[in-house]
Amino acid sequence: MRLGVLDVGSNTVHLLVVDAHPGARPLPAHSHKAELRLAELLDGSGGIGEKGVECLVRVIGEALEAAEDKGVEEVLPFATSAVREAANADAVLARIREETGIALPVLSGETEARLTFLAVRRWFGWSAGRLLVLDIGGGSLEIAYGMDEDPDSAASLPLGAGRLTAARLPDPLPDPEDVRALRRHVRTEIARVVGGFTRVGSPDRAVATSKTFKQLARFAGEGPRDRRTLSRKSLAAWVPRLAAMTPQQRAALPGVSAGRASQLLAGALVAEAAMDLFGVDEAEVCPWALREGVILRRLDHLPAVAPDHLPAA
Repeated sequence: MRLGVLDVGSNTVHLLVVDAHPGARPLPAHSHKAELRLAELLDGSGGIGEKGVECLVRVIGEALEAAEDKGVEEVLPFATSAVREAANADAVLARIREETGIALPVLSGETEARLTFLAVRRWFGWSAGRLLVLDIGGGSLEIAYGMDEDPDSAASLPLGAGRLTAARLPDPLPDPEDVRALRRHVRTEIARVVGGFTRVGSPDRAVATSKTFKQLARFAGEGPRDRRTLSRKSLAAWVPRLAAMTPQQRAALPGVSAGRASQLLAGALVAEAAMDLFGVDEAEVCPWALREGVILRRLDHLPAVAPDHLPAA
């Protein structure tokens, strides 16, 4: 069947169309995205402003049209941190339903972490052993650890790259003291949850997902694109360099988009802190994350079809 997963995230509204059936790897068929950076569009009350809501409704409508054009049989929609934590979330969701006809489920942070972990486990397989998964989004940081497909521990922290940039590093060239203050804040928040993970054992492999980690690994990592790794040592060396760059200069780095360049420093501070506090020397970047986890969970609930050549029971 052809599925479409509609991810209303803190940075983008992304429709990913895949051809899939139970037991097979989902094959991407089409991608439609619009960059809104909702995490940076909250008003003084913590709600999504009228302009942001109008843009959100419009791009969701466009994504649904694209899904119809591509012959999508079922759309799996969800929203994450920016909508989840908006002061006017209920009103925004009602407006979306009224104008687009779609009921938009809002995932909890822990659910995000668990679905991302599922995708990573399926990508690497059982032989990868105990996994520690780190995922930096626009609004939150998700952490998950475990041996099975459902992690033993999962947490979500309000440490997304877009959120932190808007709240703490609004200037294109931030003051060094603001960078130090953000570094302290990030490390304090992460340190509060480290013990809950480390007490259940050490991971066999650390994995990083999300656009932030992918961009960092493009210019600070090693290895081919499909097996790229990011070391804590390399990342630590890049953080002060990123702090001294303007967004335009960061956008000139390999793999960094102009739309995400302003968030890159905050994302790097979170990535470095997470790797340091969890004792990760090197993380492997996984191309699958939350969207693939949503697709895989849906496929798990479809009935399996037995091949014709198998004998009847």
